[in-house]
Amino acid sequence: MLEAMAAVGSDHDLGRALGRIAETAASLTGARHAAVSLRDEGGDGPGEQVTHGTPPEGEPPAGGLLEAPVQVQGELFGTLSVAGKGDGGQFSDADRHLVRILATEAGIALSNARLHSAARQRRRWIDGAASITTALLAGPETGSTTANALTVVAEKGRELAEAATGAVLLPHAEGGMEVVAISTVLSEAVRTEAYRGRIPPRSPVVHQIHAGLAVFSDDLADDPRSISPISRHYGPTMLLPLRSSGRVLGALALCRMSGDRRFSHTERTLGTQFAAQAAVALVLADRHRDRERLAVFEDRDRIARDLHDLVIQRLFATGMLLETARRKALVPEVREGVGRAVDELEATIQEIRTAIIALQQGPPEAPPGLRTRVLREAGAATAALGTRPSVRFTGPVDTRVDDKDARELLAALREALTDVTAPAPSRAPARVEIAVDVTAPLPDGRPGIRLTVTGPDGAGRPLIWERPLRGGCDA
Repeated sequence: MLEAMAAVGSDHDLGRALGRIAETAASLTGARHAAVSLRDEGGDGPGEQVTHGTPPEGEPPAGGLLEAPVQVQGELFGTLSVAGKGDGGQFSDADRHLVRILATEAGIALSNARLHSAARQRRRWIDGAASITTALLAGPETGSTTANALTVVAEKGRELAEAATGAVLLPHAEGGMEVVAISTVLSEAVRTEAYRGRIPPRSPVVHQIHAGLAVFSDDLADDPRSISPISRHYGPTMLLPLRSSGRVLGALALCRMSGDRRFSHTERTLGTQFAAQAAVALVLADRHRDRERLAVFEDRDRIARDLHDLVIQRLFATGMLLETARRKALVPEVREGVGRAVDELEATIQEIRTAIIALQQGPPEAPPGLRTRVLREAGAATAALGTRPSVRFTGPVDTRVDDKDARELLAALREALTDVTAPAPSRAPARVEIAVDVTAPLPDGRPGIRLTVTGPDGAGRPLIWERPLRGGCDA
């Protein structure tokens, strides 16, 4: 028995260790059959069974039956049983004592194996959480946008939980929650259904998530708390709140298929900790992207200031020198040439001012003002014209024009730019000038907004679109 116990203690494979215990129990007691019957890790159902020898044919087995609890520190893991004394007699007190000792050894082996397995699981989940943090903070070169960050969380959670589906849910604008990122081994139809579906606000699951509480289910398809249509596909499920600094950002759903093993207590604990770490990583990633975006805007502001304070001032001074030289020139051809140079300098200054305005635009997700939308239309026409149109703004364009007037102005601008004929390959690029003025009075004296689009190189009559100012506010 001592040799068997030493061998069991050195074996890290639970199945082999329990098999050796069953074999030793049968050998030392002279039983025809021995079995180690385990409960599942949750403790409320049958689990693994390791046997040795020939099972008894009758009830009760001939030669008697001995059972001893497999437990450690008062926790019951299962039973060790021997049945059918080989010589047809009854088991002795010495046999009963041996079975109890071996049952204790089986409990120790089982406890060690589960501790070793739990340690491996914790290491996997901790490494997974660390890899998510690293991926989300790696920067834009890894595509770490908000949508991609959520997909990373869903994919890693599914992998760690050995689940069929991992999904991130966020609050819906109309209440309840919706799937915004999903990783699944199921069909594309299920993926599409998940994105289209929504957990309604009346769902008890939503209330628990908003309260920062995890939701566990052994069979989501039959769980009365779940009223989402996609629940029918899944069995064991964890819905874990993504919570950071007391604020619930959303939830991480980890779902196994119906009939799969349920999530153990250890997996539930590790999953909850992973979701908390993922929420912190998402917040940190957002702040990291905000800092990078702020750095870009600061650089753009610096460039805009340098263009305004240095480049434009030098060009303006050069223009004044050329204007003085033109007045003093005696040869008409020289005066005409210098005049054209002055005009080009003025156009260049206007182009730089337009570039400064473009550099000072807000982030892409911010609602664009009229100034930004006019610049976009001008940029879109660049390919057809061969050069970017010159754009000039007069007055507080973004604050004095309401949405309706802005839409009408943009429609008129778009139509005017469409009517411009692209230059022939042998000709120079066509110059088009766009002017938006919100300080121009209308013929009847009312304040108005005026759009002027001058055709290529000033040819033809300019398009003039005017409207009285109806909305907006002075800035």
